[in-house]
Amino acid sequence: MKIVKKKLLRIFTSEDKKKEGKPYYKYVLERAKEKGLEGATVFRGIMGYGKGNLREESFFKLRSNLPIVIEIIDEEEKIRRFLEEVKEEELITLEDVEVIYL
Repeated sequence: MKIVKKKLLRIFTSEDKKKEGKPYYKYVLERAKEKGLEGATVFRGIMGYGKGNLREESFFKLRSNLPIVIEIIDEEEKIRRFLEEVKEEELITLEDVEVIYL
């Protein structure tokens, strides 16, 4: 087992945000992969709020605007460089993590 200190970049956004004609979360993941970052995942929330109104899923809505969380893990230097490319008017957190390789 090997334990390595890394950084976790977490970007809070919404389902309807777009960048270059595609969903923002897809844009960010494509850029992360192009830059060779170690790993990324997108999570879709069922309910949330931030600067705006409460957002939640509804069976009767044809289109939803659910919260999205993008998580990316890699070395601090690579994460900070990547952050400069994708920062928007979003809530972004950066935290220390330990990655366990089994």
